[in-house]
Amino acid sequence: MALSDIAAGLEVTTEQHHRGVATVDTTETALADRLEPVADDLPCSAAAAATVIETYATGASVGDCGVEAGVAPVTAAKVLHLAGEATTPLSPQGRQFVRDWLAATLSRADALALSGASDAEFALAAYCETHDPLAAVCEAAEGALSPTGSASVAKRDALAETMSESGEFF
Repeated sequence: MALSDIAAGLEVTTEQHHRGVATVDTTETALADRLEPVADDLPCSAAAAATVIETYATGASVGDCGVEAGVAPVTAAKVLHLAGEATTPLSPQGRQFVRDWLAATLSRADALALSGASDAEFALAAYCETHDPLAAVCEAAEGALSPTGSASVAKRDALAETMSESGEFF
């Protein structure tokens, strides 16, 4: 059997499935209730923001999070940005063009053209540049977005027998 026989029928795809990180929110208060004190600072209701964060933690895309919460995908991206997640759609150089536009050293048309962004991407990048993540939202979402927690420990325990110790190789 030749290598070409083994490789026959194999396909290369460019699509990957992001599975996300398993997390567990170990707090006793519901996320929507923890977000309620800062609801005025959120771009949507606390309940919708909680749905966005919880859906995102399962590995869903930002757009899917928005659909699940009943808000526009850009609103979902804003919520995640306020929760400390990196959701800016532009590269560091593109973000610099947005900063130059905000500082009035570059026209909007030039900044938009140089960044290569769509109008919606440019608007989201401008929001991310002008709004820092909110400590209260980050703290409230910490249990939902944190990769540490009882789920990670339980997963590690369940897979313990499949992992070898470093001393086993000597």
